[in-house]
Parts: sequence; structure tokens; C-alpha cells
Amino acid sequence: MGSRRYDSRTTIFSPEGRLYQVEYALESISHAGTAIGIMVEDGIVLAAERKVTSTLLEQDTSVEKLYKLSDKITVAVAGLTADAEILINTARVHAQEYLKTYNEEIPVEILVRRLSDIKQGYTQHGGLRPFGVSFIYAGYDDRYGFQLYTSNPSGNYTGWKAISVGANTSAAQTLLQMDYKDEMNVQEAIELALKTLSKTTDNSSLTYDRLEFATIKKNKETGQIYQKIYKPDEIKELLIKTKIVKEDESKD
Repeated sequence: MGSRRYDSRTTIFSPEGRLYQVEYALESISHAGTAIGIMVEDGIVLAAERKVTSTLLEQDTSVEKLYKLSDKITVAVAGLTADAEILINTARVHAQEYLKTYNEEIPVEILVRRLSDIKQGYTQHGGLRPFGVSFIYAGYDDRYGFQLYTSNPSGNYTGWKAISVGANTSAAQTLLQMDYKDEMNVQEAIELALKTLSKTTDNSSLTYDRLEFATIKKNKETGQIYQKIYKPDEIKELLIKTKIVKEDESKD
């Protein structure tokens, strides 16, 4: 009951030094579909579990968890999709403005910091509520190479080798800590991401219609960065190839 006096505004600290509205935003993310990011030497893998599924849903056009921000940055979302889309549109504008001004792609951390500053501003002004969304940013720039970051509603951001956000984060993070190795390649990271999601999903099994998947890789010969967001049929083949589901089960 003590929180009732302090949780109606984002700008009021409780006597314990807590901002309840920010904590409530973080709690809402814990009910969202799990998203996982894994960075290895030759690329980054993003995998995310969708909550909204239906046989009537057009799988090819329905995007809930993964978005491209620029030619070298992809983001995975956990939380309120509507809140995420506002920030994603803002990020895309920042990325294009940077490209127009400096004639080069925006560095990953600069874009992450700009979005985190916006998030933090929504915890400090009256009449606003925090964004109920966390991001996993996966990207590449010439200075630091491949990079993986997360940001939460408070405006904090941190860099990771492997991370999960959303529901069942503790279990997923434990599995990642046990199985992640610095010398892994992209294919091994794909297998680890799918294995982790299949073990932490709230459903009996991980199916292609409940999964969004993306990779970022660099062509060693040309140095070009390739971002790929997988289509449903490609995800189905990936699940069979990694033996997460059997071929006869995927036909059902």
C-alpha cells in the first residue's frame, strides 16, 4: 500500500529511493515474448518469440519483434509494440540524418545512446509515462565491429556478448551463460539461440509461426554487411535443420 502515494507520477521518488512507474514498465516487459541476441566473431544472431499468433494472420507481412533501423543495425523488441514503433521510427530518422550529414552509417552506440536519452527523458517529466519496451540492438560499424546492446525503460543501456529480455529471462540467461563460448561461429550461435528459446518457451514446443529470426554477417571478401530477417518458410527449415522440431511435426 505504501507505493500508492508515490506511483501516480514518474517524477516522484518513494522514501526508499524508487521510481515505481519505471519499475512497473520493467515488470510489463517481463510478460512479453522472449528475445535473445548472441554476438560471435563473424556475426550476430537475433531470435524472438511472438505472442500474437493465429491461422488467419498473414505471416509474411506481420512484424512484431524484429525491425531494421539502418543498413547495418537491426533491433529486437520486448514489450509494447506500439511504444516500440514510435522509438523505431525516431531511430530511423536519426540514422538517415546522420547518413545525410556525414555521408556514412551512424555508429551503433551513438544510435543506442540517442534512443536511451529519449527513454530517460520520459522518466523525468510530469505528464509522461515511461516507454514499456526493451530493445536488443545488433549492429556493425567500422570502429568497433559487431556490437550487441540492450536498453530498458529507465534509459540505461549496456553491451553484451549474449543477452535475453522479456519473459523467462532468468532461465534463458542461465542457459546462455552455460553454453556460450567466445570461439563460436554464426551457425553455432543460431543453434544456441533456437535451443535456448525452445527450452524457455511457455508453449509445449517452439514452432515457426511463433518465432522471428535474423542474422547480421560480414562478407569476408567484400567487407559488405548483410542483414537478413528470415521468412516463415526459412524459419521452418531452420528448426528442422537444427533438429528443434522433426520434419514430420513441421508438416502438421
